[in-house]
Amino acid sequence: MRARLPHAILFHGPAGIGKADFIEAFAQSLLCENVQPGGQACGSCASCGWFVQHNHPDYRRVRPEALEDELTGEGDEAGDGDKKSKSAKAPSKEIKIEQIRALADFMNMSTHRRGLRVVVLYPAESLNMPASNALLKTLEEPPPGTVFLLASNSLDRLLPTILSRCRKFAMAVPGHAAALAWLQEQGVNDADSWLREEGGAPLAALAQSAGGSREELDGLLGFLARPNTESALRQADKLSKTPLAALVSWQQRWLYDLLSSKLAGTVRYYPRYQKELAALAGSVHTANLLRAIKSANERRAVADHPLSPKLFVEDMLLDYTACCNAA
Repeated sequence: MRARLPHAILFHGPAGIGKADFIEAFAQSLLCENVQPGGQACGSCASCGWFVQHNHPDYRRVRPEALEDELTGEGDEAGDGDKKSKSAKAPSKEIKIEQIRALADFMNMSTHRRGLRVVVLYPAESLNMPASNALLKTLEEPPPGTVFLLASNSLDRLLPTILSRCRKFAMAVPGHAAALAWLQEQGVNDADSWLREEGGAPLAALAQSAGGSREELDGLLGFLARPNTESALRQADKLSKTPLAALVSWQQRWLYDLLSSKLAGTVRYYPRYQKELAALAGSVHTANLLRAIKSANERRAVADHPLSPKLFVEDMLLDYTACCNAA
């Protein structure tokens, strides 16, 4: 495709499978001055050296402040006052319009190596509405010699007009055996359980296993296995500080397993709880279970912006309790 490269390419698939790493490696290969026969960057030319040091003049990366904070060593030169002001305000999880506007000067300058100009942006669904509209204008009239590489975990959270202006490539979850072998090479204990609980996404499984604790997950799953109003309120208080998107995702996977156990007798995500799932599947009504799945899907759409985390969790657990206990 290098001879006629699209001006914007969107890679999409589940979170935790390596899309961000892939598009950054792709960006390096597009800027490389000695591309290998297989398409990979050589890793030894001047362009690759600049890229690895995060100072290539023809490359820009756009992502939320919260992800930028993960880079070690960045911002070390800031004064104490700057550090205090940053710590007082939580880093944004959105890509803001200022970040898109900041690309204007970059795209209007000539390239330094008479090659391509590459912009990497992820996760694309973190674009807020003003930023989405600003990016759309750029994609409608792309500057010559510029390639946008985007990655998304959820296409349905992107503007249809942005989707229509990108060449889309789906990235699949790796096979279970290959992902499991890779996790075991990383020294992950109980790798199979971690991998299944993260939907087969190896990088997500590695990140979760690094914490070494399933306390919050097991607290939620223990409640989901034996739901009642009193324990719902008690667990809501304990789980209110857990990232809400993670809580909803855990519940969605539990509901999938519950439906699968009821209809087919199989469990995908939580084989550790197979007995509990089978017992609950025998008593819950299918219509109520489908209603709980619909509620969880709707709740996931607003999990990143709740009015009150504790009330959000209470509502989630009480709604589930009502679905399971309804006649």
